[in-house]
Amino acid sequence: MSTARHTHSADLSDPPRSSPDLDVRDLEKRSRLMRIVTRLIAVSDLGCREIARRAGLPAQKVSDLLSGRLEHLSVEELQLLHRTIDPQPTAH
Repeated sequence: MSTARHTHSADLSDPPRSSPDLDVRDLEKRSRLMRIVTRLIAVSDLGCREIARRAGLPAQKVSDLLSGRLEHLSVEELQLLHRTIDPQPTAH
């Protein structure tokens, strides 16, 4: 019984679901952009450092992206990388 009370009090300290890190739509959008951008980087003639330079981002951001560290990039940064690699995207 004490375990149930302990678990209940732990629930009160959990972060609120409205936290920006837990926004499902934002995560879905970043995940989708991550897949697109990593594929574009893979087939690009440009190196990762050159892509980062052209996008005006630190090379570490591209490295984080390729390592799957999605939480280190914002939607805006992913969109910037997408536009840098594929300035005229094709219609899907």
